[in-house]
Amino acid sequence: MHPKSPITDYARLIPPQKLALKKLGIETLIDLLYHFPSRYGDTSETRNISTLEKGDLAVIFGRISKLKTSKGFKTKIPMADAWVEDESGKIHCVWFNQPYLAKMTKEDSLVRIEGKISQRRSKSSSPDIAGELYFSNPKLEIVNKLPTGVGDSLFGDDGKAHTLYPVYPESRGITSNWLYHKIIDIFKNGLLDHLTDPIPKEILDKYNLPSLKTALIWIHTPMRNEDAESARKRFAFEEVFFIQLEKQITRKAYEKNPAFKIEAIEKNVDEFIKRFPFEATLAQRNSINTVLNDFNKSHAMSRLLEGDVGSGKTAVAATTAYAVVTTTPKGRKFGNLQVAYMCPTEILATQHFESFIKYFSYLGIQVGLITGSGCKKFPSKLNPKGWTDISRTQLLKWVENGEIPILIGTHALIQKSVKFKNLAYVIIDEQHRFGLKQRAALVQKDADGLARAPHLLSMTATPIPRTLALTIYGDLDLTLLDQMPHGRKTIITDIVTPDKRDEVYKKVKDELISGRQVYVICPRINEPDPDKEAAVNAKSVKEEAKRLKEKVFQEYEIGILHSKMKPIEKDKVMSEFKSGKIHILCATSVVEVGVNVENATVIIIEGAERFGLAQLHQLRGRVIRSNNQAYCYIFADTKSEKTFDRLNALKTAKNGFELAEYDLKFRGSGELSGGKQWGVSDIAMEALKNIKMVEAARLEAREIIENNLHIEKYTQIKDNLLIRKESIKHWE
Repeated sequence: MHPKSPITDYARLIPPQKLALKKLGIETLIDLLYHFPSRYGDTSETRNISTLEKGDLAVIFGRISKLKTSKGFKTKIPMADAWVEDESGKIHCVWFNQPYLAKMTKEDSLVRIEGKISQRRSKSSSPDIAGELYFSNPKLEIVNKLPTGVGDSLFGDDGKAHTLYPVYPESRGITSNWLYHKIIDIFKNGLLDHLTDPIPKEILDKYNLPSLKTALIWIHTPMRNEDAESARKRFAFEEVFFIQLEKQITRKAYEKNPAFKIEAIEKNVDEFIKRFPFEATLAQRNSINTVLNDFNKSHAMSRLLEGDVGSGKTAVAATTAYAVVTTTPKGRKFGNLQVAYMCPTEILATQHFESFIKYFSYLGIQVGLITGSGCKKFPSKLNPKGWTDISRTQLLKWVENGEIPILIGTHALIQKSVKFKNLAYVIIDEQHRFGLKQRAALVQKDADGLARAPHLLSMTATPIPRTLALTIYGDLDLTLLDQMPHGRKTIITDIVTPDKRDEVYKKVKDELISGRQVYVICPRINEPDPDKEAAVNAKSVKEEAKRLKEKVFQEYEIGILHSKMKPIEKDKVMSEFKSGKIHILCATSVVEVGVNVENATVIIIEGAERFGLAQLHQLRGRVIRSNNQAYCYIFADTKSEKTFDRLNALKTAKNGFELAEYDLKFRGSGELSGGKQWGVSDIAMEALKNIKMVEAARLEAREIIENNLHIEKYTQIKDNLLIRKESIKHWE
């Protein structure tokens, strides 16, 4: 038995089980051991059916029978229902939109049921007669035996009296119980004795963390909650530690290459800043000075600029770019150092191209744009104050010979065909997942034969907690842009229930009458398929645009924007919205990043409960692009108090950073918007609530890499990094 052996070598699997394991990311025995419980149940807290009351959240064990599928009498919703019986009585269970449960569960199976107790309306006309109690959409799990009393272990295969049992993340075809028993089989076969702990013993001792073998036993079969917590702490540290190691290796490798030294003239930089149509904030000036100081060092800068929506990151980028393009390469009397500015979308690239023309037109510096749709150059010979379309071949020729100092574009910037003469600075907007391979592609041979690495500034408006930033951006120095431009008004945010919809539409109409524009954001592009059992019932862009035009805003032009449109179609819609031809833009979250229309002062977000707080905050940022009063209406169709409390944080949080900390503190790790997005597991996301742990893991990783880049001293670390590189599809 080997940790990397396929699970199929040790378990007979039917096709649905293979599919489920693949979905869960479990292919080998070590994958299974690292598939941790999401929580723990306690058999001592099990209820008898006879004691249940309406509104209870309860766990029962019993025998299931009378399984069948049906459809709602009026709603026609497909459902499964059954009866569960224990020694004290029986209760009805109903699963809406899950008819497959009745087909997958065998009659008379022993089950664990967990959920909320509801009560049907009584058929009697008397209000004193209560209706039938039932479980509505409970969690169902097949078990091997029933607990017979308090303290009796459902999973007591080892003979010890422990009442805790693990509850694992499941997928259709694989139950939590199945996963548990396969893990116990691995324990019994002695695999734990052949595992090498990837964390050095001195680090485990320093932070009082259990060994790998102990931690695996404690996390899967805990005797006490304290044991499970200690194990989770260890595995969280392990993940953060290895992410930090990877980041420090990336950083060191990048810094090995020499970079262009840029000595900015303070007086000239100040004059450039004074040309802004607004007064630069102290935070902007501090950020600019930090970057300019990095330019003076012997190695390439690697920095993340994290700024709230509308905080002026583009102005920081433009000013630091100015310092670069007004510098002549060392040892020459002519020419400019070059800047590459990479954006996630063509819309945003074009927007920055237009902004840079405004910033640099007085200097006569040439600015290029390269996207999948074509290329542009400023200034034009025919129109010195405007840009012109040019061929890709011609643009690339001028970039290669250094005639175009600033090139803005999408990922097209890092294609092999794009060659710079003196690339000194790369700015990446909302592309913080820019990996080692992409960075290596930017390191180019200079005329003197040296492989020079450009200075790197990555920018994001995504509000993330400090602990998460320190972890996933461990190879980047962090700068916060935590002030808004002077005169910018706080956006008025309202959480709107369905009964207040018409009232909001009247307010929106007042803004339209005054000449302003509106965004309407929907979770879907098309209406849900009524034939699909698990279809998400949420408003769609196409149908909502049609409804608003026919019933609410008949006299206004309504446009549609979503991710499945062709780039040329998106550009046309955005151009018409910017020009004011379109008054209301009905879109998906495709407008989340960077879209800038100063005249838009209202945003309506439909189905807000389906978005994370960070995403809602970024969407809201579309309407704080000017000094006009802006409004954000959050339409929520939920009745959940917890959801309303979460959404209300949008009204109380002072900025995106505070909002991100709220999300991390008050939501469960599995609920955090972005666990998968950041490439960090739920267990590590939970640990990110602990700044001391993150800083400890970062410190240990830095010390190891500073003293020994190739980690020859730590063979277990080196081996584990190789395994991670091979088996984990990392976010980079």
